[in-house]
Amino acid sequence: MLFDFWHSYITPIFRRPPYFQVAALCYRHTAEGLEVLLITSLDTGRWILPKGWPQAGLDAGGTALEEAWEEAGIKHKGPRPALIGSYRYDKRLKGGIPAHTKVDVFAIEVVKLLDTFPEAGQRERRWMTPDKAATLVDEPALAELLRNAPTLLHGAPRG
Repeated sequence: MLFDFWHSYITPIFRRPPYFQVAALCYRHTAEGLEVLLITSLDTGRWILPKGWPQAGLDAGGTALEEAWEEAGIKHKGPRPALIGSYRYDKRLKGGIPAHTKVDVFAIEVVKLLDTFPEAGQRERRWMTPDKAATLVDEPALAELLRNAPTLLHGAPRG
């Protein structure tokens, strides 16, 4: 009884709300079908979407565009990025401290990958099918979002 009370009422009082990041689901339509862009993280080399913390002076969609440019060198096309979903993961802060983080994901159609961008040479970037991308990411909710990308992006402009 005391255990249930402690975990149901007391522990949530001390739990911090999740941190918040914004990610870019960069995509393109090819003759073979829909492709999404994954990049490697700077620290562990695992496959991720371009993402980052909210930036002063930018809305979430603007932050997604900025992160996609800085981390992957994308040149986008079309309207402002559209929110298509979210996922949660435990981000490792300095010192290895885990921080529960919510990530809003915005769809961005890409017309070109540029060779010169802020993090060029620091990350690998690769186009792949949404199903392949889903097998490479660590976060189950992100994998599910990637598997659903064809449906989520249905009706998105085609280049």
